[in-house]
Amino acid sequence: GYNRQPRSGGGGGTAEELYKYIQSIDRAQYPAYRDMMGTWEYKDFTLIVDYVQSDPFAPPSRCRVRVPTSRANFPADLTSSKIRTVGFCDYLSRMFWRETNDAGADAAPDNQGWHGSKGGAIMMEKPGQHVLERTSVLLSKGFIEARFTITLPARGRSIEGLRAAAIFGDELPPIVANSLYARSLNLDHLRDHVISVEDQEHLRRVSLNKLGLVAFVANGAVLPRKSGIDDAPMDRTKAILFESPPSLAVEVKLPNGRTVTGMGIPKGIALIVGGGFHGKSTLLEALEVGVYNHVPGDGREFVATDLTGVKIRAEDGRSVTSVDISPFINNLPFQKSTKSFSTPDASGSTSQVRSLVRDNHIGWWIDENSPRVVVYTGGEHHRSCSSRHKVPIGR
Repeated sequence: GYNRQPRSGGGGGTAEELYKYIQSIDRAQYPAYRDMMGTWEYKDFTLIVDYVQSDPFAPPSRCRVRVPTSRANFPADLTSSKIRTVGFCDYLSRMFWRETNDAGADAAPDNQGWHGSKGGAIMMEKPGQHVLERTSVLLSKGFIEARFTITLPARGRSIEGLRAAAIFGDELPPIVANSLYARSLNLDHLRDHVISVEDQEHLRRVSLNKLGLVAFVANGAVLPRKSGIDDAPMDRTKAILFESPPSLAVEVKLPNGRTVTGMGIPKGIALIVGGGFHGKSTLLEALEVGVYNHVPGDGREFVATDLTGVKIRAEDGRSVTSVDISPFINNLPFQKSTKSFSTPDASGSTSQVRSLVRDNHIGWWIDENSPRVVVYTGGEHHRSCSSRHKVPIGR
């Protein structure tokens, strides 16, 4: 992993020594890169090469940079609590990714065949819309650490030393300088990011319980996404912004002076009804991810869900082991017991019942589009249409 110690005989020294070594192995066989493993001191940061890939087609090499907090010079209040630190590190991850993307450093040459040039990309995984506690950027005592990968360049299996030296000498330092130092960033934008995350966390962990709610959706929220494969928000000018029905409207005061008004969903059973394409599933999808904080501008910043909530759906083919599903299913073929039911390949109904039974101590979000509706049937209207002994599911 990233904390693995360099191998015996590994590299280490100044940045100038690193450049000279890489240039000296130009056209050498690829394993010569392995002597780069170690700690290299640049003028304003430290580079640690934890792992060097075995050949150009192997998983990329793993690296870290450390910037002393005294040099990064960020205001101390931005990391004064755990949740503020999460927001702070999330923001720096986004800035590091942006710099690699804008500079084109994350784009390796197109496939040029076996003997063609390959590799050369500096990569950090692109953060999504959720603000999460990540390992891409960490704040430790005395330094900020960013973790990323580099595909060390080669032509065939021969090292492209001059190109590699340019990556470590010309491309990496500006990426670090533009993403991990206060002087290079918009501190107002960073502060808004951190404060928004802190307010969202307070809404979820404190306000919901205080108000007896399981979820909250702020007025003006943009719930629809850009597309089914793009989690970014729909254009606000085209979206219908959320507005709470007056009967469920509540006002919430948040710790940084913000007050939000929206729909509060109380504890108990809530039924969302409406015609097709009226937004029922869109609302439920937003509530499903309401356990996460979101980046400012996502549209779901103040859609908050109790942390114990889970989505229940049919999961055809999943295994079920020793679960009492008898409250929902009985009279299976061959007198198979449902008191301690097991199967390596559950049907949609039995897989869903398993989730209902196992997760009955927490909240459920159920969308009519994804469960087996038959699980919830079994009343008098349903029984009037079929003999009871022919309806093993439902009570």
